[in-house]
Amino acid sequence: MKKFLYLIILTIFFTLNISLSFADKEEDIYSKVDLFSEVLDKINKEYVDDINQSEAMDAAINGVLQSLDPYSAYMSPEMFNEMQTETSGEFGGLGIEVGMEAGVVKVISPIDSSPADRVGIKAGDYIVKIGNEQVQGKSLTEAVELMRGPVGSDLEITIRRRGVKKSLIFNITREIIKIESVKSKIIDTNLGYIRLTSFNENSSKQIKEKVSKLKKNKNVEYFILDLRNNPGGLLSQAIKIADFFLDNGEIVSTKSRKERENRKWFAKKGDIINGNPLIVLINYGSASAAEIVAGALKNHKRAIVIGENSYGKGSVQSIIPLKNRGAIRLTVSKYYLPSGKSISEVGVSPDIIVAEGSEEFRINTDTDNQLEYAIKLLNG
Repeated sequence: MKKFLYLIILTIFFTLNISLSFADKEEDIYSKVDLFSEVLDKINKEYVDDINQSEAMDAAINGVLQSLDPYSAYMSPEMFNEMQTETSGEFGGLGIEVGMEAGVVKVISPIDSSPADRVGIKAGDYIVKIGNEQVQGKSLTEAVELMRGPVGSDLEITIRRRGVKKSLIFNITREIIKIESVKSKIIDTNLGYIRLTSFNENSSKQIKEKVSKLKKNKNVEYFILDLRNNPGGLLSQAIKIADFFLDNGEIVSTKSRKERENRKWFAKKGDIINGNPLIVLINYGSASAAEIVAGALKNHKRAIVIGENSYGKGSVQSIIPLKNRGAIRLTVSKYYLPSGKSISEVGVSPDIIVAEGSEEFRINTDTDNQLEYAIKLLNG
């Protein structure tokens, strides 16, 4: 039993390529392995219920990964297969992009017009209870599984919100979630409004098409790029979209453990709106790729950024398949803005801070005081 545990635990260390500092001695590692073996042995002999040893080891692997950062995690073969076979752009659920912070599930952003968005779930909310299940102590994957269910079924979610003393309870009906990543319209005859809700494979193409359509109206002279509640997506799309509005200069760089894998991306000549005034809207639900675009345009003074501080997810995760047909999601590098600043846990701060006006606030409605401020600024 003990030899088997040694093998498993050492495999965890070497699979994750966790290197130890020079001061760490080999015997220290083996003493920790020995301790882990002893703990599992005590659990097997003394715990009140029988345990599934395979599930216990999965939890141990996941524990190692989640101790690194909130975005690294283990996926069992079943979870990995489910992730690979999910339909892109359309799926069933509540419409919430979630992450993990200090062991608690945190809303990165609700998807536009989703059930979660309609009932009032906000970016930054903490999910403390899903149905009758307490979320504390569960992995992010387990929490996501609890939120899934048949389309049309109801689920009660208990939320803790910053600045609100009491827990908030929402009853949400699961639906097929359809993601339309780019929307546009003309406001006040002279303002082209583009809302980007995610960075998927077609986002840059859609942005280019929407801008081209807006430019056909000769009265349009100002533009707003709305990245609020955009949880991110493909780095390649963030680079292309930032490049659309820049003539030159660095867009973003990534730094990883291996120096040879560090990279920088630069803008090519050509601004698709010909240097016309541009405002970018962000909030706490703007993360990852959305922060790259907002940060690059802000750093190059190409756009005025308005709203609230962004989420601060400035890292790149890679899905690494394992021999058991599962996989690990592992942070392999971090994003850096042209200024050299990291986005991680800091985010992008707006040039002009405009907080949400009320609890009734909804993006792109009559209650959207951030958009109203941007319109007045451009027309003023």
